[in-house]
Amino acid sequence: MGNPLRPNREGIAKRFKGAGLKFTHQRLAIYEAVASTVTHPSVDAIYARVKDADPMLSLNTVYTTLETLKELGLVREMRFLDAAARYDANVEDHHHVICLGCREIEDFEDPALDHVKPPVAIRRSYRLVSHSVVFYGYCGTCRKQGVDRHGER
Repeated sequence: MGNPLRPNREGIAKRFKGAGLKFTHQRLAIYEAVASTVTHPSVDAIYARVKDADPMLSLNTVYTTLETLKELGLVREMRFLDAAARYDANVEDHHHVICLGCREIEDFEDPALDHVKPPVAIRRSYRLVSHSVVFYGYCGTCRKQGVDRHGER
């Protein structure tokens, strides 16, 4: 969790306290489960990771904590191919590339894409607050395994 864009334990505690919320070891563990990986984990993956260290943890606690972390601006929820929620502690605007085979999601930054302007019709119809570009393709591992364009072997 050495990323300077991500708050440390004290910074997270301060955000919770500033919102009038209790800061618990479970909330910290759930945040760290998201922040310590670049794989954009699902709720189930976060639950499995934290449950090992805290057998009393409930799946409901993970869901409610992720909602709280979103409200505090500590994580971002994303939905891509399968519409399952995935979580990212990198809350700065950035872009993604997604493998259609294994469904891995990778962050990347490109200043040229940061300045893409949507068509006028969209700007007239929406008050845009953010944007990201998503590329879809097949990672090197899936290509080596012969995954075809439909994600099948």
